[in-house]
Amino acid sequence: MSLAFSLVHFYTLSGQFATQKFVEEHACSFYIDCNKGPGARLIHASVEYTVSDIVSSKDVHPIVHSFFDRGEKSVNYDGHTGPLLSVQVTELIDGIFIGFTMNHTIADGTSFWHYITSLSEIFRQLKDDGENEDECDVIPISRKPILKTLFPDYDYDKILKLPYLEPEEFIFRYDPGPLRQRIFRFSSKSIAMLKAQANEECGNQNNISSFQALCALTWRSITRARNLSFDIDINLSVVMNTRPRINPPLPPEYFRCFFGGALSVSKVGDLLRNGLGHIALLINKSIKMQDDKVIRETAKQVEEMPRINPSGPNSPHYRPYGVTVSGSPRFDMYGPEFVLGKAVAVLAGDANVEDGRVCAKPGRDGGGSVDLEICLNPETMNALEVDEEFMSFTSSM
Repeated sequence: MSLAFSLVHFYTLSGQFATQKFVEEHACSFYIDCNKGPGARLIHASVEYTVSDIVSSKDVHPIVHSFFDRGEKSVNYDGHTGPLLSVQVTELIDGIFIGFTMNHTIADGTSFWHYITSLSEIFRQLKDDGENEDECDVIPISRKPILKTLFPDYDYDKILKLPYLEPEEFIFRYDPGPLRQRIFRFSSKSIAMLKAQANEECGNQNNISSFQALCALTWRSITRARNLSFDIDINLSVVMNTRPRINPPLPPEYFRCFFGGALSVSKVGDLLRNGLGHIALLINKSIKMQDDKVIRETAKQVEEMPRINPSGPNSPHYRPYGVTVSGSPRFDMYGPEFVLGKAVAVLAGDANVEDGRVCAKPGRDGGGSVDLEICLNPETMNALEVDEEFMSFTSSM
């Protein structure tokens, strides 16, 4: 019942995508129809594995992918036929795995964890015997989602039309090939050492954050593991929440997909020859560039020329040796509980299965510790595991 009560607040998650076509213009527009579709999906499953079987595996255990409803072949467009939200509860021999899948078109990481935290809050309010299920239509939550548009100058009557008529024109599915996923843990002590080293090397008087220093180490280590020619251009994309960068800032309860990417570019040779501080400063500058002006200009460009950029090799922005860091150590991933105590581990789903993808999470022990779930092709991962600089700061899960 907690899932049903949560959808009273987050009602858009119970809808389904619909398409309006403009044949004469060879264009279409997508929207959420809250009166269409089967609603959110709840699945119960069971497997003959223990918690130890899952968390003690050197790489992310391959069965973890079956703990999420939507497989790696899914794309956001599949919200036309499938649910926008799926919750799969998988019983292990001695524990429970709860897999949340949410369509990325309508929610980003900030909204995703806002929902999970709210669901946990509702779950804890319900009586074990279900006695209060019929007492009211709404179970209150401390942070209500904001679903209305917060831009007063937005033209509500304007329909953004994409220059496509049929899905085949913009939907691309590809097989990334064999990959390895592994979690590397960074203690609060290691993070502090990284930050201190980066700031000392660039003489930037503590302007380099802990996360920027960690991104610098990871980018350089993965690049070194790839054994690339020194004259190749490579990039690091840090996915970031843009709500606080708008003027005035948008509240974290703004339930949208509202993020941007800070792109850093370097020659392989420059990345490997220079110190950690030089790389961290490069990342720091690219992040600072994502201010109110840049965000609004980007939004205006999208409004004037709507488009869909496919992922993977089909994307016009695809760079084969790029690194993308998503997720955030700031997300409260271990706070939500469902009467089972604090989670043992947090694992990412298939959306992060791509060579060069890094998903950042808070460490279970807190205190500024960070876990990085890294996905690489097997050869690169093998090299990363013996990289002296990288492994001196980390321990595997």
